[in-house]
Amino acid sequence: MVKDETTLTFYGGVNEVGGNKILLQDRDTRVFFDFGMSFAMKRQFYSPPFLSPKSEKSLQALGILPKIDGIYKFDDKASEVDAVFISHGHMDHSAYLSFIKREIPVYCGETTQIILQAMGEIRRADLEFDVEGINFETFRTGRKICVGCLEILPVHVDHSVPGAYGFIIQTSSGVVVYTGDFRVHGAKKEMTEDFVEKAKETEPTAVITEATNMTGASVSFESEVENKLNEIVQQTDGIVLTDFASTDVDRFNSFYRVAKKNGRCLTVSLRQAFLIDALRKDRSLKLPDLNDENILVFRKSKKRYEKWECSIIEKYKDKVVDVFEVSKQERQCKSILAMSLYDFEELVEIQPEAGSCYVLSASEPFNEEMEIDFERLLNWLRHYGLPQYHVHVSGHIMPLQLKKALKEMNASKIFPVHTESAELFAKFMRDLKSKTILAEKGREYKI
Repeated sequence: MVKDETTLTFYGGVNEVGGNKILLQDRDTRVFFDFGMSFAMKRQFYSPPFLSPKSEKSLQALGILPKIDGIYKFDDKASEVDAVFISHGHMDHSAYLSFIKREIPVYCGETTQIILQAMGEIRRADLEFDVEGINFETFRTGRKICVGCLEILPVHVDHSVPGAYGFIIQTSSGVVVYTGDFRVHGAKKEMTEDFVEKAKETEPTAVITEATNMTGASVSFESEVENKLNEIVQQTDGIVLTDFASTDVDRFNSFYRVAKKNGRCLTVSLRQAFLIDALRKDRSLKLPDLNDENILVFRKSKKRYEKWECSIIEKYKDKVVDVFEVSKQERQCKSILAMSLYDFEELVEIQPEAGSCYVLSASEPFNEEMEIDFERLLNWLRHYGLPQYHVHVSGHIMPLQLKKALKEMNASKIFPVHTESAELFAKFMRDLKSKTILAEKGREYKI
């Protein structure tokens, strides 16, 4: 149906962190910006792996996957969507591409395609993440893309995953800006500054902004993280255990440099090694080779390895170590071992030496399910006498920095998404000239 006005409909990212699915309609053009999984809604009904969705019908019946005509590959209706644009490779922005009709083009950064295809190999049997057959169209900063009557300019931003973008969208009703997830305290803040400056120059009509950190904001930078990690490792006599996101290349590089500085090896999981190996195709990321003398790959004890795991074991066979090698006393004091809570069974064999410690370098628990997992984590740490440090910076912009950016953009309307604190956001931003609109899920808004 041809529309005389430009509208936005929010099918996700409303009153939740993540799950972004934003439909922009202009005349006869319909484009989605992000199509992610809603972890918050999924947690209301499922607890993987024992209780997991078995079909798309289950997800739609429970409202986890919104009912939208002409977009899903499992319905028989003709496509009614012209394109999907993905801001970055985190699952809460991209996972439900799994269900998109394969004739619909999916636009994303080159790095995001690498991440999504690598994750597709890792999660090959997963109903909720399948990118096989997707018609990817990739871009870099500054490439203008025309879809129907829309002109879309992707501009890089800094985030906790490489290859993140915001979008500046020229519509028949003015410019709409979508920030995606962004920050100015990371390793590449100049990218976000570029985005804000370019958005400001267009005098936007509307800005759709993430607003994750309205509570619990902290003032810290990636460079501080590296300094703190170095101080901890310098003082540790035994093994340093850590957990950080597999796709956070800034954190990987920080740990790598700290390991090298302290004569240790950063030992990563097969999963992380697979992702890093794939991301090395993007030379702009400047990632170390897995054959580097300060990097090892940890192979968990199990009977069967997936095809992607075998590919890493074979490619880097001289770098792969198992639990018995890591457990050696002379090896422990030379190791930084990256492992998630779900790898902690390996500690039974590793038996961390006295003077070892654990560094959590990811987000703190922020919901009930994570609190339960966090309690299990603490039980393991108590049992093995491992003190816990938390050294991390958020992937999301802080409130005062966000307000400054929005003031510069000076749009007529602001739509906060990716937040559980939209009302707090509206009150905090009330002295801006821009009008804050608190979107309702599924409701259409004229811009």
